[in-house]
Amino acid sequence: MASAGVRRGFGGVIYLILAFGLGVYFTFAAVQGDYGMFARIAINAEAADLTEERDRLAAELAEMQNLTRRLSDDYLDLDLLDQQTRDVLGYMRADEIAIR
Repeated sequence: MASAGVRRGFGGVIYLILAFGLGVYFTFAAVQGDYGMFARIAINAEAADLTEERDRLAAELAEMQNLTRRLSDDYLDLDLLDQQTRDVLGYMRADEIAIR
């Protein structure tokens, strides 16, 4: 009769250990897993960095498109052309003095 009571108690302990183990596993997975809280924080930080980089590249693209349009055949900005000639080719006007 005493062994039946021991078996019921032993089964309850195994059930409790199993339930506790599953709880610990799922808690760990919710925090540390591939889709856990830490992964979500890292993904959000990366998304913010990529959004910032996208905005920077969009501004750079708009600036390049503006400069390209200003040097096109349809619209020629003589000041920009003069600046590019000086920067890229190193040209100067005859009335200028170069100081190094």
